[in-house]
Amino acid sequence: MLLTEGQTSDYKGAAPMVEALPPAKAILADRGYDAEWFRNALIAKGITPCIPSKANRKVPIPRDRSLYRQRHRIENIFGKLKDWRRIPTRYDQCAHTFFSAIAIAATVIFWL
Repeated sequence: MLLTEGQTSDYKGAAPMVEALPPAKAILADRGYDAEWFRNALIAKGITPCIPSKANRKVPIPRDRSLYRQRHRIENIFGKLKDWRRIPTRYDQCAHTFFSAIAIAATVIFWL
């Protein structure tokens, strides 16, 4: 997919948050985050990137396939959170109220 004016890649949105990432062993991401600078920033923080290579990469970078298969769990929880109407539509304007709604929804989803 070619980027047009007004569109950005996923990794560009992650650039300001790289420094704020908590300590972790690995990070799972999709192809949208396949950028050399992003991988190097994660490695510098001691985080192993588990990101599949884009189709246009000349030399594909290997990834841990068994770890990447676990990514479906993350996608499933986002799908379940979208069932709670107030979360995807962002009814709560304050960040702390919005985070509280996510915490309540995640707790209920966990216990059901």
